[in-house]
Amino acid sequence: MTNYTRLIYEIKRKVSNFSKKISKDLSKPKTKFISQMIYGLLDSQSVLLSNIGRSLKEDNLLKKTVERLSRNLEKFDEQDDLIGKYINEVKPHIDDNTVFCCDKSDVVKPYSKKLEALDRVRDGSTGETEKGYDTFEITALTDKKALPVEIYSHIYSSLESGFKSRNIEALKGLDFIEEHFGKTGIYALDRGYDANMYYEYFTEGNKDFVIRAKGNRNVIYKGKSLNIKKVAALYKGKYAYRYRNQDNKERKLKFSYAPIKLPALKDTELTMVIVRGHGINPTMIITNLNPNSKRLTLAVLKAYIKRWRIEEYFRFKKQKFDFENFRVRSLKKIRNLDLILSITIGFLALFSNQKKTKLRVFVKKVSERIFDIPNFEYYALADGIKEILAKSYTGIASFCKSYYKKRRSQKILRLSLPL
Repeated sequence: MTNYTRLIYEIKRKVSNFSKKISKDLSKPKTKFISQMIYGLLDSQSVLLSNIGRSLKEDNLLKKTVERLSRNLEKFDEQDDLIGKYINEVKPHIDDNTVFCCDKSDVVKPYSKKLEALDRVRDGSTGETEKGYDTFEITALTDKKALPVEIYSHIYSSLESGFKSRNIEALKGLDFIEEHFGKTGIYALDRGYDANMYYEYFTEGNKDFVIRAKGNRNVIYKGKSLNIKKVAALYKGKYAYRYRNQDNKERKLKFSYAPIKLPALKDTELTMVIVRGHGINPTMIITNLNPNSKRLTLAVLKAYIKRWRIEEYFRFKKQKFDFENFRVRSLKKIRNLDLILSITIGFLALFSNQKKTKLRVFVKKVSERIFDIPNFEYYALADGIKEILAKSYTGIASFCKSYYKKRRSQKILRLSLPL
């Protein structure tokens, strides 16, 4: 029989300790706000403040709780401190082989009318133009399971004051990674970033990158400027690799390497990787990694073959927490809500990346999956935690009060004992 009392205690303890670490230098009210938001998101799986408020199980009126949460979202200005502490928790999982997957996403709000600076964006799921916001996000694939951990997320609108371009927004995110992680890792970008400015940015900054190329790009091959497709046609696949995709079906890929240069960077030696077997047409990837390096193969396999994990991350964030259904109106509230949700998913990622503990086993067991738990286990972890917390009669505030009071008493007792 499952001991839910113990599981509830352990989950609350982990959430409380995690919240305390990332909000260490914040005031007590703001530390309390962060812990309640993370707990409420995990318990309710919703970004609606009313649902988060219900999860807190406070004695006062729900309306008062929602008003307090909304007020704190508007007044919270310590984003840099919060992100910095969160990055410190993520850093132990980042190394030279980490792949930073960078991609544009969107938040679609087709029926909204009064949101601040509501823009027109392309809905990635339908291809239609709708009302909403663009986002630029960067996730890092964890060292053990290659699961995505949110590193950077920024929602923006072309209608807001100070906006310059989408490329500038992307470069801000790339600069953020270098600021916190230096030149560690490999940057992976899709076809939307196959532009000279990004190649110049990475080569001048001496950063490793993997960018999927468009079919209309010209490259310099053996001293001649040719369309990239013509170069790809010369290579049929020297190496082979078998893997299982997101549907657990075995796929076989063949890939080759070709030395190239770009017309805009004639003095920079690059490598084109031609991948066959993932579609009708070959996939062409441009990188500055040495073709004789094992890291090249690692980068290709992680950045391209496992790229579905990044798309799954976006889907998880939107569907599991119903992110596009938020009701706050100001851009500051929207961004703060996105920040806290990203950190909450980061908590799931770090929890998943731990060694096989009894708590993690029970959480996955409680999630009651019909089929085996897939490699992307965030869904199972989120459902398991929600199921456990649903059996709690109290929220996180009363737990933190009694838990830290007990820890202070134990500390005082240890100090008072004779040596």
